[in-house]
Amino acid sequence: MDLITPAVGLVFWTSLVFIVLWVLLGKFAWGPITKAIKDRESSIEESLRAAEIAREEMQQLTANNEKLLQEAKNERASIIEQANKSAKGIIAEAEAKANEKSAQLLEKAHAAIEAEKKSAIADMRKEAVSLSVDIAEKLLRKELSQKPSQDALLAEYVKDVDLTNL
Repeated sequence: MDLITPAVGLVFWTSLVFIVLWVLLGKFAWGPITKAIKDRESSIEESLRAAEIAREEMQQLTANNEKLLQEAKNERASIIEQANKSAKGIIAEAEAKANEKSAQLLEKAHAAIEAEKKSAIADMRKEAVSLSVDIAEKLLRKELSQKPSQDALLAEYVKDVDLTNL
C-alpha cells in the first residue's frame, strides 16, 4: 500500500515546495505577467479607440472631400455656363457690329453709285447740250446764210414770243 498512500513527510515537503513556489511565482511572476497582460489589454483598447477615432475622422474627411468635390463640380458648371453666356454675348455683339458695318458699307456704296450715276448723267447732259449746240449752230449757219430764210425764222420767233407777259 505504500504506493497508493503517500507518506506524511512527502506530503509535507511537497506542500512546502508548492507553497514556496506559489509565493515566489505570485511575487515575481504573476505580478509582472498580469501587469504585462493588463498593459497589453489597455494598449489593445487604446489602439481600438484610436482606430475608431481614425475611422470616424476618415469618414469625416471622405464626407468633406465629397462635399468639396461637389462644390467644385457646381463651380465648374457655373463657370462653364458663364463662359457660354459670355461667348454667346460676344458672338451676338460681333454679329451686330458686322451687320452694322456691312449696312454702313452698303449705304456708302449705294451713295457712291448714286453720285457716280448723277455725275455720269450730268456729263452726258453737258455733252448732249454741247453736241446740240454745235449741230444747231451748223444748221443755223447753213440756213441763215440766205436773207429770206433769216426773215422767215425771225417771223416765226416773233410769233412764238408772248409780249403780254412783259
